[in-house]
Amino acid sequence: MKILLPPSEGKAPSPGRGSPVKLSSLSLPELTATRSELITALTKLCQGPRAKAVSTLGLTPGLAREVEKNAQLLTAPAIAAGSLYSGVLYEALDLASLSTTAASRAGNELLIFSALFGAVHINDRIPSYRLSPTTKLPQLGTLAAQWKAPLLEAMEREVDTQVVLDLRSGPYAALWKPTGAMAKQTVAVRVLHESAPGKRTSVSHFNKATKGRIVAGLLKQRSSPNSVEALASALAKAGWDVESDESGLKLDVIVQQL
Repeated sequence: MKILLPPSEGKAPSPGRGSPVKLSSLSLPELTATRSELITALTKLCQGPRAKAVSTLGLTPGLAREVEKNAQLLTAPAIAAGSLYSGVLYEALDLASLSTTAASRAGNELLIFSALFGAVHINDRIPSYRLSPTTKLPQLGTLAAQWKAPLLEAMEREVDTQVVLDLRSGPYAALWKPTGAMAKQTVAVRVLHESAPGKRTSVSHFNKATKGRIVAGLLKQRSSPNSVEALASALAKAGWDVESDESGLKLDVIVQQL
């Protein structure tokens, strides 16, 4: 199984020292050239006029300091991606609390999608950065266009015949869309709050926390689902109220409490 996660805007403080990112050591080597091109473009932007960088990146005044962070991407200390992201989903997932077995599965099964790095495993070491998937870097156009071909190649090899649980948000889902056989083995999940019988609404903030708990629960099970049907069963086994469409590729997780 592969579990696709979005990154988070919240990130752990950068360590004061440590080795910088080594692009050739990251997972999914098919993405190396695009990673290098985007990092070059982003650092060049952020080493230039500050106002242009702030405007291009869509930063608020309170986040303007992120420009300096992006300007030092190739020299800043890198840390494991699973430790870098600190948003709601990752707080609920709580990778540090996993058993050795579950942590080993997490290292193999979790893929974090990133506007800058494409997709990485949780043990890949990357620097802190700021880049939205909707940003258009100078002379490069949309990031979805930049990632389309390299991610298609990389994900075909990475996924192969495994079932995929896609928990990405819309902008990150646009970076790679499964096609052909992969589309038939990729399951999307949405979280619905049932406040009263028959009254359901989508949730936002708590959607992320629920997804984090879903992933933790799956990783703690004794085996990894090897089919769409087995994935739905694994979620139910973990205690979630799950409803599926006819294809089995769209699952609703129903929660009564937030």
